[in-house]
Amino acid sequence: MTRDSSPELLALHAVRVLGFADSPAVARRFDLEPAEADEALEDAQARGWVTHSRFADLSGWSLTDAGRAENERQLAAELAAVGAEAEVHAVLREFLPLNARLLRACTDWQMRPTPTDPLAVNDHTDTAWDAGVLAELEAIARGLAPLVRRLEDLLTRFRGYDTRFGTALRHAEAGQHGWVDRTDLDSCHRVWFELHEDLLATLGIARHPPPRVRRTEEL
Repeated sequence: MTRDSSPELLALHAVRVLGFADSPAVARRFDLEPAEADEALEDAQARGWVTHSRFADLSGWSLTDAGRAENERQLAAELAAVGAEAEVHAVLREFLPLNARLLRACTDWQMRPTPTDPLAVNDHTDTAWDAGVLAELEAIARGLAPLVRRLEDLLTRFRGYDTRFGTALRHAEAGQHGWVDRTDLDSCHRVWFELHEDLLATLGIARHPPPRVRRTEEL
């Protein structure tokens, strides 16, 4: 049976997957009531788990180190309660090859090598090139859907990644190029980044593991 997460967990986790977000964005991320999200964020701030910052005309919440640790503690407890760790690990293993393809597709969307410039920016005038990238994104979307179904059967907070990805792809196919990779839209890349972060946070895995320190006898 799928499990619903608490509003307190969802508010803190929304800050984690969004990276930096204002209160309305935190509420929208997991369909929380605005007042519910505000209360959870204020409580998290009092506990030292989140901080509110302002940069020019932007303001929002971000996790502290203590908040990141608390988020992972809550996620681990939730995962243990539903006995889902092995299945989420299995989904991550199947996700990673798709992740490599997604990153390649986004690179191909941004650049189209020419005989004289291997790093030429894609100006989207080559419709065949763009069609090939969009076809690859369609294939990735087909691979994503069953993974999301497996996750949402365990935890409802995983619901919607596939539909959001599909919506972004429809926009891109309609000629709105930014819906592939812009970070200020709910683009294919942004949805994918959030899911990747969600999986890693749920399993307590660092996105970029620290470099291995060589022992003296290896030097």
